[in-house]
Amino acid sequence: MLAEAIFTGTEMLLGQIVNTNAAYLGRELAAAGISLYRQVVVGDNLERIREAIDDARRRADLIIVSGGLGPTEDDLSREALAAALNLPLVEDPAALENITRYFAARRRVMTANNLKQALLPAGARALDNPHGTAAGVFLEHEGKIYALLPGPPREFEPMVVDRLLPLLEPHGARREVIFSRVLKIAGMGESAVEEAIKDLLHGDNPTLAPLAAPGEVTLRLTAQAGSAEQARELIRPLETAIRERLGEYIFGSDDDTLEGVVGAILGGRRLTLAIAESCTGGLLAHRVTNIPGSSDYFLGGVVAYSNEAKMKYLGVEEETLAAHGAVSPEVAAAMAQGVRRAFAADIGVGITGIAGPGGATPAKPVGLVYIGVDIQGKVEVQRELFIGERENIKWQSTQAALYLLWRGLQG
Repeated sequence: MLAEAIFTGTEMLLGQIVNTNAAYLGRELAAAGISLYRQVVVGDNLERIREAIDDARRRADLIIVSGGLGPTEDDLSREALAAALNLPLVEDPAALENITRYFAARRRVMTANNLKQALLPAGARALDNPHGTAAGVFLEHEGKIYALLPGPPREFEPMVVDRLLPLLEPHGARREVIFSRVLKIAGMGESAVEEAIKDLLHGDNPTLAPLAAPGEVTLRLTAQAGSAEQARELIRPLETAIRERLGEYIFGSDDDTLEGVVGAILGGRRLTLAIAESCTGGLLAHRVTNIPGSSDYFLGGVVAYSNEAKMKYLGVEEETLAAHGAVSPEVAAAMAQGVRRAFAADIGVGITGIAGPGGATPAKPVGLVYIGVDIQGKVEVQRELFIGERENIKWQSTQAALYLLWRGLQG
């Protein structure tokens, strides 16, 4: 079964909201063995939505439209589907019951425009929506399946799982599953990763696809099989081959994060951590403390922007700052050592750099960052030169610090 999805809403085109429904739908359809080949976003315009439906039905077996099922004039998905298929809109008793029940349960007066939500293309069935007034629509017409689903995620997500997918099972959904495994890599760029595995990129089942993110590369291994376990077996030899080549850079898989992996190691070994930050302004401490249970190993942090703060709270020598400058390997090491001593921690991390856009010199450009890690008295400093805007440089700095710490803990 091949599927295409159409997401309606001018607010998405204007960048006012993020389309989280697209990612959710992709995951659920893949788990059901349905190949989602295309997703499009169109504004709240009757003719454009109709054209999108008409275009999708030439290629796909299943056409899903999200949004445009509300009571207002710019909610046009029902009308667009009816126009694309040349079908009349008729009032559906089940959809009307869904609306009246919703308002009655909340003791609210139903305005007349809500009756629009009870209209369905002839031959369609209403999909009950316990979380809102907009019933979904399921229609089989001339060998194709059409589904109209409400746009709000709290309504969209349960309707996909509880209403739509069970109706698709007789049509072949879940006879095969599409299963993905993600390997996460740090300390190595996308081009270097691809060069190391380029002979593995051309398989059909499983497939392998690299994807770059700030400070991280992910490898998605995907297989299609009769069950999730069979798909895992198809993936296993490919994963083994990748780990043999890139194992020292693979910090985790699937939903793992560097801060979570590092935290698990610290907690498991009963090691404590303290952090000193300059250019990252507390972002590293924020990421570390996002992990539940981080209080077991994270003792505290210092954001020391000024030289005076570095001297007063971290014990960085004035002579060191004068001789090398605040952005230097010597100061990064001193910050890591100083914060470890200040909190009596097993491990100290120090970050100093130039996040920009100002503050650079020819010798020290924007993006220059030094990271120091002191693990029980053994100090390592790493130099980085990042490219991008201020927030991106700050994020990559914390990612590099976590990777350096993770690598040190491995050793």
